[in-house]
Amino acid sequence: MKATVYSTPNCGYCTLMKNFLDEQQIPYDTVLIDSPEVSQYLMDQTGRLGAPQTNLNGHWILGYDPNQATKIIEFLQQSTEN
Repeated sequence: MKATVYSTPNCGYCTLMKNFLDEQQIPYDTVLIDSPEVSQYLMDQTGRLGAPQTNLNGHWILGYDPNQATKIIEFLQQSTEN
């Protein structure tokens, strides 16, 4: 399982999301939302701007939402067990 966290500098919710992923022992890459290309990519994928936006094995988590992230993690873990 691997995540990509799209974030901005000095974003408290981005830090919380990264800390959550660390606690879950899920490796992640960080992509700064600092260019029109990245912003457009997020708009194309999720229809939203804002940070953080996290892609976890193709599943999007918008904002800092540990409940949604936990549901996706559990779903992905069950998928790999079957």
